[in-house]
Amino acid sequence: MITTVIGVYTLYILIRLYVSVMQIGYINRIKCKGAVLMGEAQYRDAANYAVAKEKLTMIETFVEFGLLLIWIGGMMAWLDGALMAQGGSLHTIMAVMGLILINGLVMLPFSWYSKFKIDAQYGFNRSSAGQFVKDTLISTLLTIVIGSLIVWIVSMIIRSNDLWWLWSFAFIFAVVIALNMFFPTIRALFFDKVTPLENGELREQIESLMAKTGFVSSGVFISDASKRDARLNAYFGGLGKTKRVVLFDTLIQKLSPSELIAVLGHELGHFAHNDLYKNIAMVGVMLFGMFALFGNLPETLYMELGVAQSPQIIMMLFILLLPVVSFVMMPLMGMVSRHNEYEADRTGAELGGAEHLVNALKKLVSENKSFPLSHPLYRFFHTTHPPVVDRLRALGYDIHVADDEGYADPCPND
Repeated sequence: MITTVIGVYTLYILIRLYVSVMQIGYINRIKCKGAVLMGEAQYRDAANYAVAKEKLTMIETFVEFGLLLIWIGGMMAWLDGALMAQGGSLHTIMAVMGLILINGLVMLPFSWYSKFKIDAQYGFNRSSAGQFVKDTLISTLLTIVIGSLIVWIVSMIIRSNDLWWLWSFAFIFAVVIALNMFFPTIRALFFDKVTPLENGELREQIESLMAKTGFVSSGVFISDASKRDARLNAYFGGLGKTKRVVLFDTLIQKLSPSELIAVLGHELGHFAHNDLYKNIAMVGVMLFGMFALFGNLPETLYMELGVAQSPQIIMMLFILLLPVVSFVMMPLMGMVSRHNEYEADRTGAELGGAEHLVNALKKLVSENKSFPLSHPLYRFFHTTHPPVVDRLRALGYDIHVADDEGYADPCPND
């Protein structure tokens, strides 16, 4: 059985690596043809940035595979045995959180390199080393506190019920919903400073826009995200009365009021179409399938691993194999999400004007150095948004994109 698990995970890793190789090759071929939505130099910068990030992802993939082999090759049994003296729930919490924290520590240098090398090279990172350490410590503390509570409750469910996987699914799904509700508050408390948008014409326009779609929120806020990153963004967070509109200060600086209204119109389109609830439902289906799978793993797997079928081992296996199940589900979720983006664009065009949304999308691509093209396989497995060129065409913007067929010449001076 363990051979089957390793075989499935190996196939998953090989597919991920193949998709990355195809994406890198595609970008390197097409970046020297006619620039799309940017100047030539900026277009190549965006391409090189995308390639650098993808290469880092490939290295992370190898490390992820190595960690799996180490854990199931004996480290999971060793950690479980080393903590045996703790007994009961404390044993379970320490084992599961130990796995999470060790893996997080191993992957931490990649986050550092991504931010302070790649992002810094392309003009995105504005965070200091001290800010990075502070954010990491806060994230780790939150993970320990919230994670330990979740692990403890799930362990109690496993020990008390034969259908533990069903009740554990119900609990975790409730946690997902709660996190969606309180995410804006948690982010504001521990990471970004948010302040209410001052009274003025922009706020009146936003409130009028929300009234048209029946969106009731706890307020419109500005986030000081520019202290960490130069990219533009905005989000609608929370559920029910906790909903709020959060605009990154970078977005307000770069977009005109009309463009900003069109972008918010797009986000309100998601609300009008109940996309958030659809996404939560899809996550629920995925979680149900995962718990049903892990709740019925054969005992031979645990025997081959040299461990008991205990709550901590069940949860550790769940965490280790979660990426495979997520990867399998991603194409379906991505397909639905891309459809929702087109619908939200249509609403944004109706509420804020198609020409303003087109201009906003072009600015977002340019300012965020988002390479506008990608390999079909990469889109199938990874993307939740349609290619921006397709979104622009759907909005009536005529754009020509040269394909990469037969093109293999290196870029000059690159």
